[in-house]
Order: sequence, then C-alpha cells, then structure tokens
Amino acid sequence: EVQLAESGGGLVQAGGSLNLSCTASGFSFDGYAIGWFRQAPGKGREGVSCIRGTDGTTYYGDSVQGRFTTSRDNTMNTVYLFMNALKPENTAVKYCAYWPGPPCPAAEGRLPNTIYALEESPGSWGQGPQVAVSS
Repeated sequence: EVQLAESGGGLVQAGGSLNLSCTASGFSFDGYAIGWFRQAPGKGREGVSCIRGTDGTTYYGDSVQGRFTTSRDNTMNTVYLFMNALKPENTAVKYCAYWPGPPCPAAEGRLPNTIYALEESPGSWGQGPQVAVSS
C-alpha cells in the first residue's frame, strides 16, 4: 500500500523559514517523482515544487523559485521542502504527492527549472501540515 506521511509546518513570522518532510512507503521511491502542493484557505490545490526520480532534478513554481528548496534522501525514502523568506501569502496546507515514474508531470515555466500546472497525483492525499506565516 502506498503511503505518504508529511511532517513539519507550523507558525512563523514573515521572513522566517520552515522545513517540511514527506516520508513514503509502499513503492520504489527512488524512481518516482515527488512533489509538493499548497492549498490556501478557500482556494484550490496548486503545485509548488517537484523533484524527479532517478536524477533528482528539481523544479519550482515561479512564486517560490529562489526561496524554496526541495531535496530527497532515497536511503530514508524522504523528500524535504525547505521554505525560506516566507511571506504571509505562503500560508496554506501543504501536501506531498507522488507520480509513478521519474518525470515531473508539469508544463515548463519561462525561467529555467520552473514549472506550472503540476498534475495532481494518482494517489490519495494525506492530512498535510499547516504552514502559517504572520506579517
């Protein structure tokens, strides 16, 4: 059974940092792309970042490029999202997601290593940690 367990999150002041973790089980982790989504209050879910399976290439949405960093530790079956220089508009519930293969299913953005329209995962969503940024 595929399972993803997110952890981290919390309340931070604007300009601060937080680190999220996503630990997976039930599939061949190193060959799968893993991404992060956000869902702000009253809004739909949207992609934030994605890290490819096998080679670990990373991609980000325009609004977080340069501030967020995603990485993976295949020995721990874990993907991380380090969020720096947080803004109040980053307040949202964060979810991690997987895709059964290396590629990140998204359209390429205008800038290198940026993406948009990250496709939703074929798996179910977990509870997701809340990230709250105060001004």
